[in-house]
This record gives sequence, structure tokens and C-alpha cells, in this order.
Amino acid sequence: MMDKNRKMKIRRFFLGKNGIIGKIVLYGLLMTIGFVYLFPLIKMFTTSIMDLSDLVNPVVEWIPTKLYLENYRTGLIVLKYGQTLLFSLAVTLVPALLQTAVTSLTGYALAKFRVRGRRIVFGLILLTYLLPQQVYMIPKFVLFDQLGILKTAWSIIFPATFGQGLSSAIFILIFYQFFRIQPLALDESAEIDGANPYQIFLRIGVPLAAPAYLSSFLFSFVWYWNETYISSLFLGTDLYTLQLKLFNFQSQFNLATGISQTVTNEAIRYAATILIILPVLVVYAVMQKWFVEGIDKTGVTGE
Repeated sequence: MMDKNRKMKIRRFFLGKNGIIGKIVLYGLLMTIGFVYLFPLIKMFTTSIMDLSDLVNPVVEWIPTKLYLENYRTGLIVLKYGQTLLFSLAVTLVPALLQTAVTSLTGYALAKFRVRGRRIVFGLILLTYLLPQQVYMIPKFVLFDQLGILKTAWSIIFPATFGQGLSSAIFILIFYQFFRIQPLALDESAEIDGANPYQIFLRIGVPLAAPAYLSSFLFSFVWYWNETYISSLFLGTDLYTLQLKLFNFQSQFNLATGISQTVTNEAIRYAATILIILPVLVVYAVMQKWFVEGIDKTGVTGE
């Protein structure tokens, strides 16, 4: 009996739910996935702080012989970082905020109000996500030209104002799901207390859907920030976001530095890329705390 119990303990120690073999497999898998995601960033950063002698030295691969920050100064010059960053935020932050607000109203209306044809409208909205954006780019281009907003920031902001921003249908679906699962007892209690639909939405719907707002804003911000196709089409050649500057990096590098070379210094390219990623990382760092707090505050008990 003693040997049997000992064997069971040994088996649980190695193969149990919290056994050592399970932990080794789990941590090994997490480390592998983390390495796959972090490897490009680490490689990019280490290369960005190398000078030309380290870049051409086959012995130096990960750790540079000295800290070289001139690449970042050149990247700031090439990108015209201050001016371009402000414009990039204007065509990223503003549309993201507007799109989040408008899609939340649409999702709330579809989830809470029982009107005829509601499902048809909802289906048509989702259908817009399935259509390739190239299909309606030409009509949209002509419309913006007639409105006089082509080659301005309004060509990016205007669609988001009316719920036609990047992947708006996905955000409408997210809000629809959040508002649909909210307890009807809360709305009915508010109606008994004399609240109108707008007050119910602002005082009950919005606080309970805080995770949806934060998630939608983050996704919208990142998608607008990384967008190059629509920006290059509507903004023309006079207005540049940071991504378009990076896209035209080699020509911009030659103009800014006066150096014409066949192979552009990869360290400067990587430094410029990190400078572009930095604002997104700051937004994530700030919003992550609010996202966790929003989840903690939206629990509804007794349902």
C-alpha cells in the first residue's frame, strides 16, 4: 500500500495537473512563442544602435562594440519626425475616436431597439466588411474630389465620422455583442426611474461596455496608424504620415543626407522603424491598465 501511494505521488509530481513535466512543456512553449515575437524587435533594436563598421563586421551580430545613437538622429531628420508625427496623430487618433463613438451608437441601436428590418441592416453592414476595399475606392475617390476634401486630412476623418472608417463593421459587431448580453433588468429599472434612452445609453450602456470601447479604440488606432494604401491614395504626394515616409525611406534618406548609395544603411531604417513603433507602444502601455480596470468594473452579479 505504501509503495502504491508513493508511486501515485511520483506520478502526480511528474504527470499531474501541476506536474513538473507539464510545467516544462508549458513554459517551454511560452518561451518559444515569446522568442518568435521578440526576435525581430531585438534584432531591429541591436542593429539600430550599430555604426557602419559594426554592420560590415561579420563578427558583430548581436552586441555592438559601442553605443551609436547617430542613426536615430538621422532617422528623425529623414522622417521630419515632429511635424510628421503630429499629422499622423491627426489622421489616426481623431478617426479612431470618432469611429469608436459612432460604431458604439450603431451597435447599441441594433442590439436594444427592435425595429423592422433590423437584421437586414445588420447583415448589410457586415457585408461591407466582406467586400474588398478596392471595389469602392474609385467611387469614394470621386466623391471626395467633388466634396473638395481630397488630399486633406478630412479624407481620412470624414468617413470615420459616419461609421465608414477602417473595418467599422467589425467594431459594430463587437459593440452589438456587448450590448446584447447586458441584462435587460438594468434598462428596465432605469426606465422606471424615468431615464430616457440617451440617459440609459450613457449611464448604463457605456460603463458596462468599457472593455469594448477600449478594445475597439486600440484596434482602430493601430489599424489607422499602420494604414498606407488609403493614405497614399487620398492624401496625395504633399501629405505624408510616418508610414509613408518610411515607405519612401531610401529616396527621403538621400534627399535629407545628400548621400546617394545603392544599399541604404539598414541601421537607420531600423532606427526610423522603432521611432514609428514608439507612439503605438506608448498608447498600449497607457491603455492596458485602463483595459484591465474596465474589465474589473463591469462584472454584474445576480444574473
